[in-house]
Amino acid sequence: MPEILPSILSADFARLGDQIEALEAAGCRMVHLDVMDGHFVPNLTIGPPVIESLRKITKMTFDVHLMITDPDRYAPIFIQAGANNVLVHQETCPHLDRTLRMIQSEGARAGVVINPATPVAVLEDVLDVVDSVLVMSVNPGFGGQRFIKNSLNKVRRLAMRKREFGLQFPIEIDGGITLENVADVVRAGVEWIVAGSSIFHTVNPPAAFKEMRRLAHDAAAIRV
Repeated sequence: MPEILPSILSADFARLGDQIEALEAAGCRMVHLDVMDGHFVPNLTIGPPVIESLRKITKMTFDVHLMITDPDRYAPIFIQAGANNVLVHQETCPHLDRTLRMIQSEGARAGVVINPATPVAVLEDVLDVVDSVLVMSVNPGFGGQRFIKNSLNKVRRLAMRKREFGLQFPIEIDGGITLENVADVVRAGVEWIVAGSSIFHTVNPPAAFKEMRRLAHDAAAIRV
């Protein structure tokens, strides 16, 4: 069944620990953490100390998205801090196969991310290596952006490649996910759904999480 991954980029950092614990109590099993360096994307966010601090209060899976120019250098540091999944951008990895295998050798699951302008075809030769593939449905760098509809076509192409090659990695999507379009992305083939503003910018984030999970599960039950 689909997983909803709340993105702490949209959380209230003054109450971050409390919000994480409330989501876990609501049944959340995975959380998405965006790491931005101000170079690859025009924003700065969190570093290893935040991940290390959150690791002390939750057993949830940490899905750490490295939007940085030197993932080979920093991925092991984030794994040591508590990352379970480490996702790197195809656009920043000249030796992508080696980077993915390095992450796995350090004890984490290795995911790859593609930006809206990057075609699925560039990943064909690493699909048997990856543990997950994330399709960006906004241009990375900021939360609260509008969903790019062509992302659904990319998800469908990726799902077709999975079937053709008999692969099992989950397809993930990040950006502009709302209660109105979550069913569409699930029906296209997404299994892991990152949502930030639609959860944290509500009066009751745990309730918003539960409602999005319900809609995603309903869509998966009737997916053809």
